[in-house]
Amino acid sequence: MTKREKENIRFLRSEGFAYRAIASRLGISLNTVKSFCRRNELGGIAEKKDRQTCRQCGKPLAQEPKRPARKFCSEACRRIWWKEHPDLVYRKSFYTLTCAHCGEEFQSYGNQKRKYCSHPCYIAARFGKTENDGETV
Repeated sequence: MTKREKENIRFLRSEGFAYRAIASRLGISLNTVKSFCRRNELGGIAEKKDRQTCRQCGKPLAQEPKRPARKFCSEACRRIWWKEHPDLVYRKSFYTLTCAHCGEEFQSYGNQKRKYCSHPCYIAARFGKTENDGETV
């Protein structure tokens, strides 16, 4: 098991995920997850910890009653943290499609009706121009 996988297990366990959910999300054996959690005292019922500080910068967070717990102090911190931890994003809606202009395969997240792999391909197909020089193709 890699260091990154161990960090992910610790994080997901602290977020309240069950062994089975962690195993399926990370593509690791259920027994591997269970034994790692037992060895590192992450066993038992996972409970979400009350967050007192921002995950990214460590600033104190003011939690509002009757609201979901805040995890980040700002939108900027949230974006930075998720950009650094892309493997923790649960993405199950990836579609492999073929670009209508260049014919290359590309992956689209959440939109299976997408036609073009990029904006330049869209421009070239729609207007017969390239985005950079404006010349007709």
